[in-house]
Amino acid sequence: MSLTHLAAAGFALGAALWGGNAVAAPTCTFLQPVGGNGSSPIVSKSVGRGKLIGKTNWNTDFFITQPYTSFKFFFTANSSDAQAQYPVEGNMKFSDGSSLQMFNTLMNPPMGTGKMFGPFASVPGKQATQMNFKVGASNDPAALGFSYRISVQGCR
Repeated sequence: MSLTHLAAAGFALGAALWGGNAVAAPTCTFLQPVGGNGSSPIVSKSVGRGKLIGKTNWNTDFFITQPYTSFKFFFTANSSDAQAQYPVEGNMKFSDGSSLQMFNTLMNPPMGTGKMFGPFASVPGKQATQMNFKVGASNDPAALGFSYRISVQGCR
């Protein structure tokens, strides 16, 4: 009996003794950011001031090009100020123009620290078209200049 056959038999025996069926882990794919160049699904930004005219850089959307059963949001601090609070939120946008907030929290992450939000299940009967990540400066002057990396995965 080959080593491959022994490993397979051992796995089957372990699953039978455990009493459960082996369930494959979901396969996840990074979503591409809107306006990105297609070379990287990871977006690096710095928190800027709110603007009276024009748009802030606080929102980043990620394209959904196929159906997924769940989504994961990834956030990593590239810089930090021990006194600052950073509002971080994630939203699922749908083809009918509606959206659903997945999370909304204040963070004070040490530099290099990452956090995964999710997985968040797809909404039955709705077609998700984009995932939105928003990182802002709130009313905290110490949060300005904070830099971070974000990405989103779709899983099935």
